[in-house]
Amino acid sequence: MRRRLAAAAALALLSACSGPTEVARPPAAESVFVYAQNLDVISDWDPATSHSNELIAFQNVYETLTLWNPFTKKSAPRLATSWRSTPDGRTWTFTLRQGATFHTGRPVDAAAVKASIERTMKTGTGASYIWDAVSSIKAEDPNTVTFALKYAVPLDLVASSGYAAYIYDTQAAPDLRSWLGAGRDAGSGPYTVAAWRPGQEEELTLKAYLQYWGGWDKPHYSVVKYRVVPDTDRAWRMLARGEVSFVDRLSPRLFARAAITPGVRTSERDSYQTALLLFNTASGAMKDVRVRRAVQKAVDYRGLVRALRGAVVPASGVVPEGLTGHVAGREPRQDLAGAARLLGRAGYGPAGRPLKLRLTYAQGDHDQRLLATRLAAELKPLNVTLDVRAMSWNAQWQQGRKGGQDIFVTYWWPDYADGYSWFGNVFHSADPPVFNLAYLRDRTLDELLEGLPELSVTDKEAAQAAYGQATGRVLDVRAAAALPWVVRYQRAYLGGVQGYDDNPAYPDVVFAYELRPSG
Repeated sequence: MRRRLAAAAALALLSACSGPTEVARPPAAESVFVYAQNLDVISDWDPATSHSNELIAFQNVYETLTLWNPFTKKSAPRLATSWRSTPDGRTWTFTLRQGATFHTGRPVDAAAVKASIERTMKTGTGASYIWDAVSSIKAEDPNTVTFALKYAVPLDLVASSGYAAYIYDTQAAPDLRSWLGAGRDAGSGPYTVAAWRPGQEEELTLKAYLQYWGGWDKPHYSVVKYRVVPDTDRAWRMLARGEVSFVDRLSPRLFARAAITPGVRTSERDSYQTALLLFNTASGAMKDVRVRRAVQKAVDYRGLVRALRGAVVPASGVVPEGLTGHVAGREPRQDLAGAARLLGRAGYGPAGRPLKLRLTYAQGDHDQRLLATRLAAELKPLNVTLDVRAMSWNAQWQQGRKGGQDIFVTYWWPDYADGYSWFGNVFHSADPPVFNLAYLRDRTLDELLEGLPELSVTDKEAAQAAYGQATGRVLDVRAAAALPWVVRYQRAYLGGVQGYDDNPAYPDVVFAYELRPSG
């Protein structure tokens, strides 16, 4: 598999260095790829502020300057064909692909790159922080754009981010945000929006953009559909009947069944996606750090990993293995006796007052449901009742931003392939909270995080030491979260789908244009 992927990467690089496609041929016949997932797809249509599940669709509609290659662990060409930096890492120049156009028909040129990134920076929300080092952007000529930085960062890596790095047509409409919010797009990718039905099972449909710079002379899927199917058993039945092409997550039982089912393929790969229990540090009983530490200790970490039978691996620290910021040797362990002592000191526990906590998780997620059910069972003998509520992701997120729960169960993955995303988004002070759903306000931690992106370039050893301190601050001093596992991607898809590969920097994304339909 690695050899085939290396060959594909070489072909992609060769294509990236060639000239523009002369003829964009339409697909020979309509072929439809149907993606079934358990969460709502779209929560924000604006590529500048998007920071959630729409990633799975946006990576097929919008493009970034670079794309992270999971095998070389370096950035590869996308809308930029080459780039260079000065020795001090504070000036970066990108050469753009010729012939690329937005779905509006306007060219993807240096002026458009400058305008889109400047607009994203101006929002100051979502993942816009990835551009914090940029002091100015200059369009040298239509195909060359130069970034001047306030401090050194790996801008080629930043430019591959799954969020806030999209290049889009800022001239698509006078009120761009409202225009996009109606279910339109201003991207340059191989697909454009055909239909959006919020709240419906078949939520989103994309169709081929016939002027795409990559061309359509080879077999490609011409239509991509996203169906919201929270019931994994039903998703499996739909796959077995050929009603959907791809399911991003099945229960261990169903995945094992898929692996031996004729006409179905499976895929497994380690990921950068962590499960998080975020504790309410600002209000309610969880405001007491002793209660938070008790819940940390009550989680049956090893039992969950065993029960999920290969679908997850143990977490160590906050950042998963393979990324800057990972801290080895920090796998958590259950300690029910310690949990009982801590609850007792807080006035709760078997000999104290009863305690009721509310936990929310994503409806349809088998793994999160198992986590919630097992935690409720572990806490019950400790005189703690867990009020478990499954919610659609959008509803859970909106409630979480209002402080409507004691424990918020979610997943997190990096904006780009680096560990800073967990600390900069999830645990840095934020008012109002967006993804800091532990509502943590910690000036010591915030000061520790200042300068970490630059330090990751100028002094990697010092950066890793800072990550270690930040990890201890979050998990030990403040007990703001528990991390029960790191996801191992287990996919199931139809045997006629050719060329599928996982890229952990873009979780749950299927790059549909790279697939080859057959059979």
